[in-house]
Amino acid sequence: MPQTQTMTRVLFKIEKSADAPTIVFFAGIHGNEKAGVIALNHVYKSLDKSQLKGNVYGILGNIKALEKEQRFIDTDLNRLWTKHRIDKIFSKEHPNTEELQLITLYNLLQNILKSNTGPLYFIDLHTTSSKTLPFITINDAMINRAFSKQFPVPIVLGIEEYLEGALLSYINTLGYVSIGFESGQHTDAASVENNIAFINLVLMNTGILEKEKIDFDAHFQTLVKASEGARRFFEIVHLLRIRPNDEFKMKEGFKSFQRIAKGTPLAFLNGTEIQSGHDGHIFMPLYQKRGGEGFFIIKPIPQFFLKLSRILRRFKVDGLLIALPGIYWHDKYAGVLKSNLRVTRFLAKPIFHLLGYRNRRVTEDFVYLYNRERIAKLSLYKNTQWARAERL
Repeated sequence: MPQTQTMTRVLFKIEKSADAPTIVFFAGIHGNEKAGVIALNHVYKSLDKSQLKGNVYGILGNIKALEKEQRFIDTDLNRLWTKHRIDKIFSKEHPNTEELQLITLYNLLQNILKSNTGPLYFIDLHTTSSKTLPFITINDAMINRAFSKQFPVPIVLGIEEYLEGALLSYINTLGYVSIGFESGQHTDAASVENNIAFINLVLMNTGILEKEKIDFDAHFQTLVKASEGARRFFEIVHLLRIRPNDEFKMKEGFKSFQRIAKGTPLAFLNGTEIQSGHDGHIFMPLYQKRGGEGFFIIKPIPQFFLKLSRILRRFKVDGLLIALPGIYWHDKYAGVLKSNLRVTRFLAKPIFHLLGYRNRRVTEDFVYLYNRERIAKLSLYKNTQWARAERL
């Protein structure tokens, strides 16, 4: 971990060619999550830069919070990244600590996007307050699914449906591959090792570093062992939200991906015991003082539905939805549907999920539904090895 007085926004940058693959690693978006920072420093020092065939950036997120070793100072930096909030922050006369961090990160991100024309990959490194298997979280776009499948860890879909303003969700609205990697519990030494393994595999899977140039078997097996062989897709089915004045306490002993039955006592919220409303798996239970999400519940996605959604999206079957009364294109190019609330209630949520609509914005009379497939910059990635393997 760098000393406080020498901590800088850009940990490192390796620039080869504007049209080569580019990876942007973010670490420390939450200031109490240092494993990604430590791992990036380790990998950078161990790299033979002459062997790299692309551009690699290591970027710190919330420097002020990292210096104080706390999740955030004024507000969660990873809940600010919506167009509306960004515009509002830039117009503020006196932005708070995290808003100033966002302005710096936003400008840096725009410079990277302008400077690189090849395939771009955005990787956000995190840890959790509970014990967990390492896992990947993605916005549900096929380019994200296909790239994530290269790694031997569980993949969780649908985070954008429950968390508004995440950095990776914003980058996904720009059409690029963007995935989050949760390497383990905050203070567990294995979280650093898992991050090191993952970073090396990202360098290989993007074509920036040849397989022979990394200890592939060791890194791959590190993640296989840590994830206990749980290589499957899950989706989020429930989130317990915590309001600012709520008193929340998670029951002790839960870890992410642990099986739970409907009715299992999980936590106390304002003195009331909260039980699971689902059979499934507990996911990211909150064991720290700060945070707006008490716990998630996830369920495995059957292979049949993964394959069906792939086919439906490839042929843009979502275009048929506008034949239904009360559903219109709000912005076809951006993949945004506008729906009457009554129609949206009539259509089951899994139908929208199959077609790629997980993110939504609700107004008094309408629901705006956002499709990641129609804005994905597939042409950037179509010649990559992983995209060809998935026949994207």
